[in-house]
Amino acid sequence: MDLAAIQAVLRDRNIDAWLFYDHHHRDAIAYHVLGLPDNMMVTRRWFYLIPAKGEPQKLVHKIEAGHLDSLPGKKRSYSAWQELFDGLKQMLSSYRDVAMQYSPNNGVFTISLVDAGTAELIRGMGKNIVSSGDLIAQFEATWSEEQIQSHFAARDGVDKITEAAFKEIGRRVRNGGTNEHAIQQWILEAFRRENLVTGDPPVVAVNANSANPHYGPDANHSAQIREGDFVLLDIWAKKNTPNAVYYDITWTGFVGPSPSDRMREIFQIVRDGRDAGIKFVSDSIAAEKQICGWQVDDPVRQSITKAGYGDYFVHRTGHSIGVEVHGSGANMDNLEVHDERRVLPNSCFSVEPGIYLQEFGVRSEVNMLVRSDKAEVTGRMQSELVII
Repeated sequence: MDLAAIQAVLRDRNIDAWLFYDHHHRDAIAYHVLGLPDNMMVTRRWFYLIPAKGEPQKLVHKIEAGHLDSLPGKKRSYSAWQELFDGLKQMLSSYRDVAMQYSPNNGVFTISLVDAGTAELIRGMGKNIVSSGDLIAQFEATWSEEQIQSHFAARDGVDKITEAAFKEIGRRVRNGGTNEHAIQQWILEAFRRENLVTGDPPVVAVNANSANPHYGPDANHSAQIREGDFVLLDIWAKKNTPNAVYYDITWTGFVGPSPSDRMREIFQIVRDGRDAGIKFVSDSIAAEKQICGWQVDDPVRQSITKAGYGDYFVHRTGHSIGVEVHGSGANMDNLEVHDERRVLPNSCFSVEPGIYLQEFGVRSEVNMLVRSDKAEVTGRMQSELVII
């Protein structure tokens, strides 16, 4: 935990304090931000308060009194519920605006972790709870230079593997046949050779399966890949090194010399929507404009809607990327939620619009890294369907 950095951001945002709270490991974000071990038994409530100025404060149960000893600050302990309430009142007595893992109306549900009863308790003490969303993004979703380099290293491996996977599909189709699961396993073996790891296996999806955004083959459910098939590859991985971050892309192709006009048309509409989002981010950052996640979603969705396929673009434009493939920063989303979190320097996210028809689905995914004065697509950009 970088106490000085957290307090500086609290002062910059005019927030009096950040209140962390957990039991039974309900709030993984708290453990990450504070640097707490995730393997300790936590059966009772603990609270940790970081003020914008001054010494942090701890409130722990007497039978788990040592849980926050690795953190700086004054410690109080409680046993009875009355002692808990009194301890909280004392901790919060000097503060009014308190950040917690909360999102108004549960808008950004991935960070809205404080239960309604606890929110009632804190508000009942006269405190104004504000969302910690931008604070979490600052300390969980911005990258060090070492992490940025790990992203580029993952890119080099994943881009090479993706290109080779399309070639492997073509080779196998013309030499006895293959299926989605076999290609998925081929990709995982390529990851091992490149010292890449992933939390979940890549998506290899053919024809109607590619119209399911979260489809994944397995050994028992896997479609054959044949001449004339449409193929989607969604591949994400990171280097097998400490604190490495992900690279995450989606490409599509056709097994044969000539995709249908319909396939080409849908791909081009998705590509143009993707590029509208890229342009918006690049132009905004170059002009030193502060943007939020929902604003990136809008031009992408407008482009696809104008082409007549808005009803077939059924998910957000993109997600934050970090040490987990779905990170804790702003998502590019004005569909599923109105994500008002800021797009921060040294953060990375996907831009991945899709159109999902009954017979096939197209998604085109790139990653964008935002710096203080520019934004860049970090890998290759697909401009036409791959001819497999």
